[in-house]
Amino acid sequence: MEDLDLLVDAARAGGGWAFARLWEVLSPVVASYLRGRGTRDPEDVASEVFLAAFQRIGRFDGDGAAFRAWLFTIAHHKGVDALRRGPNREVLMEELDDGRRHPSAEDTAIGRLGEEAALRRLDVLTDDQRAVILLRVVGDLSLAETALILGKPVGAIKALQHRALERLRTRPPRPAVSPGAARPMTGTR
Repeated sequence: MEDLDLLVDAARAGGGWAFARLWEVLSPVVASYLRGRGTRDPEDVASEVFLAAFQRIGRFDGDGAAFRAWLFTIAHHKGVDALRRGPNREVLMEELDDGRRHPSAEDTAIGRLGEEAALRRLDVLTDDQRAVILLRVVGDLSLAETALILGKPVGAIKALQHRALERLRTRPPRPAVSPGAARPMTGTR
Protein backbone atom coordinates (compact mmCIF):
# COMPACT_ATOMS: atom_id res chain seq x y z
CA MET A 1 0.00 0.00 0.00
CA GLU A 2 1.11 3.54 -0.64
CA ASP A 3 2.71 5.58 2.09
CA LEU A 4 -0.31 6.86 4.00
CA ASP A 5 1.90 9.25 5.97
CA LEU A 6 2.80 11.18 2.80
CA LEU A 7 -0.78 11.19 1.52
CA VAL A 8 -2.15 12.41 4.84
CA ASP A 9 0.47 15.17 5.08
CA ALA A 10 -0.29 16.30 1.51
CA ALA A 11 -4.07 16.19 2.11
CA ARG A 12 -3.69 18.19 5.33
CA ALA A 13 -1.66 20.77 3.38
CA GLY A 14 -4.55 21.18 0.93
CA GLY A 15 -3.53 18.72 -1.76
CA GLY A 16 -6.84 17.64 -3.23
CA TRP A 17 -5.02 15.01 -5.29
CA ALA A 18 -3.80 13.41 -2.04
CA PHE A 19 -7.27 13.28 -0.53
CA ALA A 20 -8.56 11.80 -3.81
CA ARG A 21 -5.86 9.13 -3.56
CA LEU A 22 -6.80 8.44 0.08
CA TRP A 23 -10.37 7.94 -1.15
CA GLU A 24 -9.21 5.51 -3.87
CA VAL A 25 -7.09 3.52 -1.44
CA LEU A 26 -9.32 3.47 1.65
CA SER A 27 -12.95 3.84 0.53
CA PRO A 28 -13.30 0.19 -0.59
CA VAL A 29 -12.08 -0.95 2.83
CA VAL A 30 -14.38 1.48 4.66
CA ALA A 31 -17.34 0.36 2.51
CA SER A 32 -16.51 -3.30 3.25
CA TYR A 33 -16.49 -2.55 6.97
CA LEU A 34 -19.85 -0.78 6.71
CA ARG A 35 -21.29 -3.59 4.58
CA GLY A 36 -20.12 -6.11 7.16
CA ARG A 37 -21.87 -4.14 9.89
CA GLY A 38 -25.14 -4.38 7.96
CA THR A 39 -25.30 -0.82 6.64
CA ARG A 40 -27.97 -0.62 3.95
CA ASP A 41 -26.02 1.53 1.46
CA PRO A 42 -22.36 1.16 2.44
CA GLU A 43 -20.97 3.10 -0.52
CA ASP A 44 -23.20 6.08 0.28
CA VAL A 45 -22.23 6.01 3.95
CA ALA A 46 -18.54 5.66 2.98
CA SER A 47 -18.97 8.85 0.97
CA GLU A 48 -20.38 10.53 4.09
CA VAL A 49 -17.35 9.29 6.04
CA PHE A 50 -14.89 10.78 3.57
CA LEU A 51 -16.84 14.03 3.37
CA ALA A 52 -16.64 14.36 7.15
CA ALA A 53 -12.91 13.53 7.07
CA PHE A 54 -12.31 16.04 4.27
CA GLN A 55 -14.11 18.75 6.21
CA ARG A 56 -12.00 18.07 9.32
CA ILE A 57 -8.63 17.13 7.79
CA GLY A 58 -7.12 20.51 8.74
CA ARG A 59 -7.70 19.76 12.41
CA PHE A 60 -6.40 16.18 12.17
CA ASP A 61 -3.02 15.62 13.79
CA GLY A 62 -1.32 12.30 13.21
CA ASP A 63 0.34 9.94 10.78
CA GLY A 64 -1.13 7.52 8.25
CA ALA A 65 -1.96 4.85 10.83
CA ALA A 66 -3.70 7.42 13.03
CA PHE A 67 -5.62 8.70 9.99
CA ARG A 68 -6.79 5.17 9.19
CA ALA A 69 -7.99 4.69 12.79
CA TRP A 70 -9.66 8.13 12.74
CA LEU A 71 -11.39 7.28 9.47
CA PHE A 72 -12.74 4.02 10.92
CA THR A 73 -13.94 5.90 14.01
CA ILE A 74 -15.94 8.18 11.73
CA ALA A 75 -17.14 5.13 9.76
CA HIS A 76 -18.27 3.38 12.93
CA HIS A 77 -20.30 6.39 14.05
CA LYS A 78 -21.77 7.02 10.59
CA GLY A 79 -22.64 3.31 10.33
CA VAL A 80 -24.43 3.38 13.68
CA ASP A 81 -26.34 6.47 12.54
CA ALA A 82 -27.30 4.76 9.28
CA LEU A 83 -28.57 1.68 11.13
CA ARG A 84 -30.62 3.90 13.45
CA ARG A 85 -32.21 5.64 10.46
CA GLY A 86 -33.51 2.24 9.44
CA PRO A 87 -34.33 0.69 6.11
CA ASN A 88 -36.89 3.30 5.03
CA ARG A 89 -34.36 5.99 4.21
CA GLU A 90 -35.60 7.86 1.19
CA VAL A 91 -33.39 7.82 -1.88
CA LEU A 92 -33.15 11.36 -3.14
CA MET A 93 -31.43 10.76 -6.45
CA GLU A 94 -31.02 7.78 -8.70
CA GLU A 95 -27.56 6.79 -9.81
CA LEU A 96 -26.55 8.42 -13.03
CA ASP A 97 -24.22 6.85 -15.56
CA ASP A 98 -21.40 9.36 -15.66
CA GLY A 99 -19.48 7.59 -18.40
CA ARG A 100 -16.79 6.13 -16.15
CA ARG A 101 -15.81 2.55 -16.65
CA HIS A 102 -17.74 0.03 -14.59
CA PRO A 103 -16.77 -3.56 -13.74
CA SER A 104 -18.29 -6.27 -15.88
CA ALA A 105 -21.49 -7.96 -14.70
CA GLU A 106 -19.52 -11.18 -14.31
CA ASP A 107 -16.90 -9.57 -12.06
CA THR A 108 -19.61 -7.89 -10.00
CA ALA A 109 -21.59 -11.13 -9.60
CA ILE A 110 -18.53 -13.16 -8.59
CA GLY A 111 -17.48 -10.48 -6.11
CA ARG A 112 -20.94 -10.33 -4.56
CA LEU A 113 -21.17 -14.11 -4.20
CA GLY A 114 -17.93 -14.19 -2.24
CA GLU A 115 -18.95 -11.18 -0.20
CA GLU A 116 -22.39 -12.63 0.57
CA ALA A 117 -20.80 -15.90 1.72
CA ALA A 118 -18.42 -14.00 4.00
CA LEU A 119 -21.25 -11.91 5.43
CA ARG A 120 -23.36 -15.03 6.07
CA ARG A 121 -20.34 -16.47 7.87
CA LEU A 122 -20.20 -13.40 10.12
CA ASP A 123 -23.92 -13.72 10.92
CA VAL A 124 -23.08 -16.24 13.66
CA LEU A 125 -21.38 -13.44 15.63
CA THR A 126 -22.87 -10.93 18.03
CA ASP A 127 -22.80 -7.29 16.95
CA ASP A 128 -19.79 -6.54 19.18
CA GLN A 129 -17.89 -9.60 17.96
CA ARG A 130 -18.63 -8.70 14.34
CA ALA A 131 -17.43 -5.11 14.86
CA VAL A 132 -14.18 -6.32 16.42
CA ILE A 133 -13.47 -8.82 13.63
CA LEU A 134 -14.29 -6.29 10.91
CA LEU A 135 -12.15 -3.56 12.45
CA ARG A 136 -9.23 -5.91 13.10
CA VAL A 137 -9.34 -7.80 9.78
CA VAL A 138 -10.97 -5.50 7.22
CA GLY A 139 -9.83 -2.26 8.85
CA ASP A 140 -6.40 -3.70 9.73
CA LEU A 141 -6.52 -1.87 13.05
CA SER A 142 -4.67 -2.69 16.25
CA LEU A 143 -6.32 -3.86 19.45
CA ALA A 144 -5.82 -0.39 20.95
CA GLU A 145 -7.33 1.38 17.92
CA THR A 146 -10.28 -1.02 17.91
CA ALA A 147 -10.82 -0.46 21.64
CA LEU A 148 -10.78 3.31 21.15
CA ILE A 149 -13.31 3.16 18.29
CA LEU A 150 -15.69 0.87 20.16
CA GLY A 151 -15.20 2.58 23.53
CA LYS A 152 -14.16 -0.60 25.30
CA PRO A 153 -11.02 -1.64 27.21
CA VAL A 154 -8.34 -3.51 25.25
CA GLY A 155 -8.96 -6.58 27.42
CA ALA A 156 -12.61 -6.63 26.36
CA ILE A 157 -11.57 -6.37 22.70
CA LYS A 158 -9.19 -9.33 23.15
CA ALA A 159 -11.97 -11.36 24.76
CA LEU A 160 -14.49 -10.44 22.04
CA GLN A 161 -11.98 -11.35 19.34
CA HIS A 162 -11.19 -14.68 21.01
CA ARG A 163 -14.88 -15.56 21.40
CA ALA A 164 -15.61 -14.47 17.82
CA LEU A 165 -12.83 -16.61 16.37
CA GLU A 166 -13.98 -19.56 18.46
CA ARG A 167 -17.57 -19.08 17.33
CA LEU A 168 -16.48 -18.83 13.67
CA ARG A 169 -14.46 -22.02 14.11
CA THR A 170 -17.23 -24.05 15.74
CA ARG A 171 -20.51 -22.82 14.25
CA PRO A 172 -21.60 -23.41 10.68
CA PRO A 173 -22.61 -20.34 8.66
CA ARG A 174 -26.28 -19.54 8.37
CA PRO A 175 -27.92 -20.74 5.18
CA ALA A 176 -28.45 -18.25 2.36
CA VAL A 177 -31.81 -16.50 2.48
CA SER A 178 -33.53 -15.57 -0.74
CA PRO A 179 -34.32 -11.85 -1.22
CA GLY A 180 -37.54 -10.85 0.49
CA ALA A 181 -37.59 -13.92 2.74
CA ALA A 182 -37.61 -13.47 6.49
CA ARG A 183 -34.31 -14.15 8.26
CA PRO A 184 -34.52 -16.72 11.05
CA MET A 185 -34.25 -15.27 14.56
CA THR A 186 -31.29 -16.70 16.46
CA GLY A 187 -30.72 -14.44 19.42
CA THR A 188 -27.01 -14.00 18.68
CA ARG A 189 -27.18 -10.23 18.37
